[in-house]
Amino acid sequence: MSNIQSAWKRLQQNKGAVAGLVVIMLAVVVSMLAYVIAPDNTPDANRMILEVEGQHPGFRIHMLAVKKEQPVARVSFFHKLLYGQESDVTWVPVRSWQFRDSVLVVQRYIDESTSGEEKYNLAAIWYGKMPPDHLPYNQLAAQISQERIFSQTFWLGTDKFGRDILSRLLVGTRVSLGVGCIAVIISLSIGVFLGAVAGYFKGTTDDVVMWLVNVIWSMPSLLLVFALTLAMGKGFWQVFIAVGLTLWVGVARIIRGQILGIRELEYVEAARALGYSHMRIIVKHILPNIMGPVMVVAAGNFATAIVVEAGLSFLGVGVQPPQPSWGLMIKENYNFIITHNPLLALAPGAAIMLLVLAFNLLGNGLRDALDVRSKI
Repeated sequence: MSNIQSAWKRLQQNKGAVAGLVVIMLAVVVSMLAYVIAPDNTPDANRMILEVEGQHPGFRIHMLAVKKEQPVARVSFFHKLLYGQESDVTWVPVRSWQFRDSVLVVQRYIDESTSGEEKYNLAAIWYGKMPPDHLPYNQLAAQISQERIFSQTFWLGTDKFGRDILSRLLVGTRVSLGVGCIAVIISLSIGVFLGAVAGYFKGTTDDVVMWLVNVIWSMPSLLLVFALTLAMGKGFWQVFIAVGLTLWVGVARIIRGQILGIRELEYVEAARALGYSHMRIIVKHILPNIMGPVMVVAAGNFATAIVVEAGLSFLGVGVQPPQPSWGLMIKENYNFIITHNPLLALAPGAAIMLLVLAFNLLGNGLRDALDVRSKI
């Protein structure tokens, strides 16, 4: 416990590592509460309003909420937290509106210079049913204006389908953290096992494992992930597994090198003399003493996985639409970089850069904090 406390104290003294840890914790909270805090809490933040496509950050417009003809099932809070809630209304962008008898007449927003007049029966707006007879007309109009016409601000603008960039950015945090987490679990499981076996037993076992490592190492990582993704099919989980299956090589090399230096130490020799099994010596006596390098390489693999997933999604073989992914968002909006609204593509790019930087800073901090030679 004292070693852990001293390592934690050294980590706290590293401002870069602390900043990285704060960013990572914030990203985890955002990913868990994405559908609660996102302006668009529909599944995959996929509410399309084609009239407001490609708008600048801070774009504000009035929306008319019109009840959908088909009823929408309400879901539990837990289901909404995980998958969002399908909206029971359709948003119609409007410039102005007025009530005439029992009809709402609106000037519908079509583009920046065009509008068109549309009429809505109050029954279509009043929750899909006729308004109560006892409610005076002026009160009914005021209540509809208050409940069904509202101002909507798109803080980071809208993409080419009129979807809220901020909402998709928040929901897309789940994909980046998810691919990093799954990839680290897979890469550590394979890499630690093969590296431990190669370093502990040496000889022919070491030669076979290192031959396999060198073969995988010689292949370009992105090309290997691309091939695995095409073999397993496009999709959410396939890209997670494909990325994880390519990152174990570096883990195996590090674990092998660490164990080669530890296996000849006195406490390992004592464990052999006491008749302990090879599995117990590796798991109970060797691996706990090399967890520092493992944690550092895990942080590095996490950052690598985020970048690889973004690259795959940008190429179209990663996460598939309409599910939001930062790489996919760059692909969908990169044309705006050379036109009038570059922030639509720069925002997800900045998010990728910030999260990757956070993991790299944390990895460097862990390396320094877990280095026993740096103890005071």
